[in-house]
Amino acid sequence: MLIGPVFTREAVIAPRRLRFYLARTVYLAAFWLLLNTAWLVLTGTQIVRNVGDLARFGSITFHTLAPLQLVVVLFFSALGAAASVSQEKDRRTLVLLLLTRLSNHEIVLGKVAASLLHVVTLVLCALPFFLFLALFGGISLQQIALGYVVTLLGALLAATLGAVIAFWREKTFQTLALTTLGMVLWIGTWEAVVLAAPHQAVPEAEFWAAVFSPWRALNEAIHPPLGLGADSQRLLSALGGFVLFSLVATAVLAAVAIRNVRRWNSTPDRGTQREEEQTTESIFASPWDITPLEKLEQELEQAPAQENASAAPTLASALSVREDERREQAIRWWYPPAWRRDVWANPILWREVCTWAYGRKVLLVRLVWVLLVLAVAGLFVYLGRTQQGLTQGVLAMGLIPLGLLSLMLVNALAVTSITNERDGKTLDLLLVSDLTPKEIIFGKLGGVFYNAKEMILLPLVLLVGLWWFGALRGENLFFLGVGHLVLVLFAAVLGMHVGMSYSVTRQAVATSLGTLFFLAVGVATCMRIMVAFGGNFQVQLAPFLIFMLGGGVAMFFALGIRNPSPAITLASLLCPFATFYAMTSFLLHYTLGVFLVVVATYGFTTLAMLVPAVAEFDVATGRTTALEE
Repeated sequence: MLIGPVFTREAVIAPRRLRFYLARTVYLAAFWLLLNTAWLVLTGTQIVRNVGDLARFGSITFHTLAPLQLVVVLFFSALGAAASVSQEKDRRTLVLLLLTRLSNHEIVLGKVAASLLHVVTLVLCALPFFLFLALFGGISLQQIALGYVVTLLGALLAATLGAVIAFWREKTFQTLALTTLGMVLWIGTWEAVVLAAPHQAVPEAEFWAAVFSPWRALNEAIHPPLGLGADSQRLLSALGGFVLFSLVATAVLAAVAIRNVRRWNSTPDRGTQREEEQTTESIFASPWDITPLEKLEQELEQAPAQENASAAPTLASALSVREDERREQAIRWWYPPAWRRDVWANPILWREVCTWAYGRKVLLVRLVWVLLVLAVAGLFVYLGRTQQGLTQGVLAMGLIPLGLLSLMLVNALAVTSITNERDGKTLDLLLVSDLTPKEIIFGKLGGVFYNAKEMILLPLVLLVGLWWFGALRGENLFFLGVGHLVLVLFAAVLGMHVGMSYSVTRQAVATSLGTLFFLAVGVATCMRIMVAFGGNFQVQLAPFLIFMLGGGVAMFFALGIRNPSPAITLASLLCPFATFYAMTSFLLHYTLGVFLVVVATYGFTTLAMLVPAVAEFDVATGRTTALEE
């Protein structure tokens, strides 16, 4: 085929896998479940009197599910392509592809197309569902067609972006973090432009945002103007601009990757070599670094006679003691005290903190994150000085995505801290060592918190700043701060738990990040349905009952299907119901109830994953099997 054998292999093998059909079934089932939940909410809180009510139901449902599909498609396209290439790098199979006769464009375009195969299949399978929604009225075939064009082009650009970053960067966490930050900056920048635009310039800002942002382009596509006037021409111009931008940006990114894929991955550049040398030096410049006595003898032979004579007793005494003592004396003789680095009581934590375990280029991730937080803070300051002011809606649009992005970065760091050890064949060395489970688990967790300290602390600093200037009350500051820390701990332990449970890196990353993603998306979708159809929130438990049961089953399959326990089973079933109570309490302005439920529920879920990880570490990682063999 034109794309190359990489895509051909994926297209031939994918239909043979059970998850290829299972994913489509679950995807469509989730849409039908949301449709039935919305219908039960409508009929349970209102009376359907005429065709107009049905048309209103179809319009609201379409305007809820079409953006949901776009978010899911962008997420899976970008991170799926990034994880696919990163897995090739971790397993050292990308080098084998570069050694073959495959051209650069066959490798790059093949990986992009292969990662899009599953996403495009899901989107096309959902097309009959959206056509069925049109039977209710309130939406047209033009809206569905334009929405699908925007969704597919956004998926193409997102997948290309993720693949290019994955080909460029070496470490999996760097790839996932930069891809996620890139997606947020891509969409968030144009949302900020619309928010910060003066009142008279809002239409112009919305037009350019629709040209460059898939979220704004989809919003224009599913809300077309009536008639064939100037507004209709503006819509066609904005969507045409988005089509042109998507194709040009995709071509440019693909061309950059095609030109540099072998240079990036065949021969390390000087920066990478220097990074590896400094990492190796930082590890071995410690009491673990054993200077050979032969090197000492060579230095003594090359030294002047007087220095040789003075050093001879030291060498003679070193040769007369036992091997361990001789090595220790050799280290003390060779390294001055200022050069030596003492290992902590927990060597795992020492390596995570004192060395570049995730690569020196992780500083780029931190820099981008700091700039993003400063941009959000600057937007808040700018809007606070305008007549619009800092409303609750503006604060939510800035704080919620920032908090969710913080959780995803911490989760990505946690899951890759385990999968990188497994792919590098170093996890087996840890399992046969005398390190205890507590040292390994808490050492890794401490390293995650240290390396992600900017992602954890800067949102708290932003909250304190908002409280200082009067935008938040003291109790809101306490609720948000403590809740953020509890969810950060949950995200980190979730990544560790999934990383130990799944042996394939791509599955571990998809399960870990997907669990957090669908928790956030599920909450946002349910709240959208509740608010759209109105009614009494306290009587909406019955319509959402099946949805919550499905969420509980899905959470159990993600967390406990490989290492089940009664605590994980209970936590998986309770989380959806507790989250539903938190959502209704939030909509009713019961902030204390939201705080208590979130802390108790996700704190218990964290303990349900953490305690077995420490107490049953040998079983979870297969250590007992390895020891028995």
